Amino acid sequence: MAQAGVSTNGITFSYGIGGNSKDGTKPTDMTLLDRINTIGGISITDEVIDASALEDMLTRNIKGRGDTGGSFPVTVNITDETIKEWKAVIAAFKSLTSLQGLWFQTVIPGLTDSFWVIAEPPSVIPQPEFAQNGLLTVEMNMTIADYVGDSAVVEPVPNPVVSPTEP
Repeated sequence: MAQAGVSTNGITFSYGIGGNSKDGTKPTDMTLLDRINTIGGISITDEVIDASALEDMLTRNIKGRGDTGGSFPVTVNITDETIKEWKAVIAAFKSLTSLQGLWFQTVIPGLTDSFWVIAEPPSVIPQPEFAQNGLLTVEMNMTIADYVGDSAVVEPVPNPVVSPTEP
């Protein structure tokens, strides 16, 4: 009997420096990012190539390359610590050589593999939306350089910017 489903509780999001999109070498060290509320999905939509000829009375199509949509949002609780963490992410991205990429990993308890994407963070921390009696969050829109998909988990380490907290 198949498993009924997997909870999103306990999901972690981490980053590390690995090979670029052409190299594809995953990082061996990943650093946790704390207080993540939402990680946007990445849909793959196949482009359509018109393969019609003069004799066709209806358009005939074939599948083209997949399109990720180009970006995905990561919603973060804003604290002094998470601002420091994301400034470190931005600095890590800015320090990359042409042979490197910034990899992000989403680990889901209950699944064997994690989901991987090579992405570029925003160049600065965006301004959050402010509302009455609400949680202060910000959306970090990540530009997708390469969607890798599911692959073996690299165990992330706690972020050195934030001291471990009790659950």
